[in-house]
Amino acid sequence: MDFSFTEEQVLLRNSVQRYIQDKYSFEARKTILASEAGWSRDNWRAFAELGLLAAPFAEEYGGFGGGALEAMIIMEEFGKGLVVEPYLQTVVLCGGLINLAGSAAQKSEYLPKIASGELIMALAHAEPQGRFNLADILTRAEKGGDGFVLNGAKAVVTAAPWAGKLIIPARTSGAQRDRRGVTLFIVDKNAPGISCRDYPTIDGQRASEISFENVKAGGNAVLGGVGAGLAILEEAVDRAIAAQCAEAVGCMRVLTDATVEYCKTRKQFGQPIGKFQVLQHRMVDMFMECEQSLSMTYMVNLKLDEGEAERIRAASAAKAQIGKAGRFVGQQAIQLHGGMGMTDELNVGHYFKRLTMIDAQFGNVDYHLKRFAAAGQTDR
Repeated sequence: MDFSFTEEQVLLRNSVQRYIQDKYSFEARKTILASEAGWSRDNWRAFAELGLLAAPFAEEYGGFGGGALEAMIIMEEFGKGLVVEPYLQTVVLCGGLINLAGSAAQKSEYLPKIASGELIMALAHAEPQGRFNLADILTRAEKGGDGFVLNGAKAVVTAAPWAGKLIIPARTSGAQRDRRGVTLFIVDKNAPGISCRDYPTIDGQRASEISFENVKAGGNAVLGGVGAGLAILEEAVDRAIAAQCAEAVGCMRVLTDATVEYCKTRKQFGQPIGKFQVLQHRMVDMFMECEQSLSMTYMVNLKLDEGEAERIRAASAAKAQIGKAGRFVGQQAIQLHGGMGMTDELNVGHYFKRLTMIDAQFGNVDYHLKRFAAAGQTDR
């Protein structure tokens, strides 16, 4: 199998690398996090000008006709820079959902705005009792007038403080964990009845706890068919996992390179600690985990358009590998840097925090090992 990138993909990678190196240093990121907004509109506009927001979408909707591989390339470079702007939430997740299930009118309305940087969107899918089960939904949408009325609450909605629109899975029929009866709605975040509590997360992102009280959603707000939203949501989340794996690989590469470089310069007993064989073994293990994670990331992105069971197995296998590798690489990086590895002034701890959050988002290692096994049994 040929894993080489096309000329256009290489140019895309180079343009993102240059921007991160020139404009998104660790100090610049700290300034962004310390700001009231917690993100940079200037960076977002620059991403739009570079075509990064348009890369995965069809040309008829203002995109460049790319797909999962282009998103993977961008996310790996974003991982190296610890980019906090909501690319995953807006472009990959919400843009992906609209691309998968939106009507022609919905695609024409929303995708060009996402591609141009005009619209930020967030997926409000998680609920406190749901853990990682996407079907565990208590938020309900009852028929009312010519649309629906939503009531319920969503937790840890990443990028919601910056969003203009929300995509909300709600139950239009069935019991709490039924696979049938889940419907997706596109709702204005400032609609009457929506209240948000915004807060920063440990990895520098911003998120919200959101409650819905008699929130009206018109019939044209339904994304996909009524009661048929779960399968669409699962596919979009698997595609987000594939992109997020690439981000984690970017984080791990920086940690591995930084640790090797530090061990070349830090001296103990009159020589660089990188000459101690036991530490060399640990750095080799870090490198191997990073390379295995890269291979799994390529694999899942190449299998996204295969059958459902194959896609599920690929996404869960990659997510489990990324979770284990990210924890190992992050812990080794901090330990080999010694006491300063724990300080806020050094970037090592920030990368480890991001890897920890990636492990927890969309299901941790244990969850995806079980999901992988269940998909294999279903396929047989």
